[in-house]
Amino acid sequence: MDSSGKINDLDLAREVPDFSPQEHEAPPPKPKGLIERLELVLKHVINWSTVVGGIGLVAMLVISVADVIGIKIFNTPVPGGPEFVSFIMVVVVAFAMGYTLVERAHIQVDIFINKLPKRLKSAVEAFVSLLGLGLFVILAWYSVVYGNQLRESKEVSMTQHIPFYPFVYSIALACVPVCLYLFLEVLRWAIKVVKK
Repeated sequence: MDSSGKINDLDLAREVPDFSPQEHEAPPPKPKGLIERLELVLKHVINWSTVVGGIGLVAMLVISVADVIGIKIFNTPVPGGPEFVSFIMVVVVAFAMGYTLVERAHIQVDIFINKLPKRLKSAVEAFVSLLGLGLFVILAWYSVVYGNQLRESKEVSMTQHIPFYPFVYSIALACVPVCLYLFLEVLRWAIKVVKK
């Protein structure tokens, strides 16, 4: 607006949004080798498993809120609310493991590893991934064994009589993509060790 109180063209231009074409970011590079392609597939599988965990988290929230409202307002809790929440928590934790691995959100102390030569650092990373792989293979195996025992004994929860074994099997199921991803990581780091 100029001194006479009239709106000039410059003021109008400032108020008009910019619809000019913007530069788009370059698409991410396509995976080169077999390991990278398999890692990409596993990342998609793990992302979908994270959705399962997220749905479980929302279900836990809904049950907890409904339980509190039922107790405080209607003097009637949700039947078996704590049982449902504890069972769903198993699913949430199990299906979040893969996402934590892919996003590298787990605790990792690498102050000493960063100072090592590249080849030795890759060897240490391969060894750590191998240890993680062993841990998750054992977890998956014993989850299946324990799930079988619970299924055969027909063990159920106290109030709602919910069988335990499907939730134990879900731990084993969630471990499968984690094990495959860790196996690919072992291969990737081992290739860096032997590469000249």
